[in-house]
Amino acid sequence: MEKLIVDGDNAETPRQSATMRADLAVASGDARQLADRLAERLGDDAAVAAFEEPDGSWHIAIDFAAAPNEAAVRALVAEAAGDRAAHALAFARVEQQDWVALSLAGLKPVRAGRVVVHGAHDRAQVRPNELAIEIEAALAFGTGHHGTTRGCLLALDRLAKGRRRPQKSLDVGTGTGVLAIAAARMFRRRVLASDIDRRAVVVARANVRDNRTAAFITVVEAAGVSRRVVRGQAPFDLVFANILLGPLKGLAAPIARLVAPGGRVVLSGLLAAQAAPALAAYRAQGLVLERRIPLDGWMTLVLRRGELRFAKNKIAPASRGD
Repeated sequence: MEKLIVDGDNAETPRQSATMRADLAVASGDARQLADRLAERLGDDAAVAAFEEPDGSWHIAIDFAAAPNEAAVRALVAEAAGDRAAHALAFARVEQQDWVALSLAGLKPVRAGRVVVHGAHDRAQVRPNELAIEIEAALAFGTGHHGTTRGCLLALDRLAKGRRRPQKSLDVGTGTGVLAIAAARMFRRRVLASDIDRRAVVVARANVRDNRTAAFITVVEAAGVSRRVVRGQAPFDLVFANILLGPLKGLAAPIARLVAPGGRVVLSGLLAAQAAPALAAYRAQGLVLERRIPLDGWMTLVLRRGELRFAKNKIAPASRGD
């Protein structure tokens, strides 16, 4: 794929007294899913958000940190939404601003059961008895607007209504820390949050502090779950893994070993078509599917590890394969 950002030392690249934005009008049913696809492909080169206008119409705004390669961006939009959408994409210069915050500032608070995730500008919109989590724009994944994060929050909200509440939770690939914060606020119990990205760890620690959950949450930099700081705190009653299919499959056995009997694993970061291979990897470790949560073209899976049973002086797992 062509480079999406023009090299900074290119003589034709304009000085960054302004940033570039691309706008696209879309049907309401396609807006969020298309925005998710574009955000996944563009990565750190741009911030992508879907906005609903007062008249009920929707548009997608793509804010670039540097001058974009317009032909490459149109090709990416064509691949995701067709040639007509690529042709309709309109580029314009806008005044220099914090481009990530600019994109996210217009997003409405996200509600998932009792949980509401919002920015500082929307504090007044929090309703009584809601569990509010304040997350600002940052270079880390997880503001609650993405279908994968919302799916995890919905799974958490439902688990909170059960009789058995987690005493210890693990959030693998924590990003902004939103899931760890939600678990800590919901259960008032210990949570270990990890991420492979050092920037995400810094962001998550700041969000944990700002949401007054530092007494419950420890954030560590770690690839996977093999570090002693993770293994040493096992077993966990609840594990979140909101990452990508490849790492999810590779972590199936290590994560299964960390889950307490009767504990839950919430998997996300999966397109609907990727749910089957992810589920197969965890079923092979003895976990059983409890629930699927489809949302905006993404799938969240909730799995359970079997309880232990006592029989003639030995302990055996109740579910086959544990």
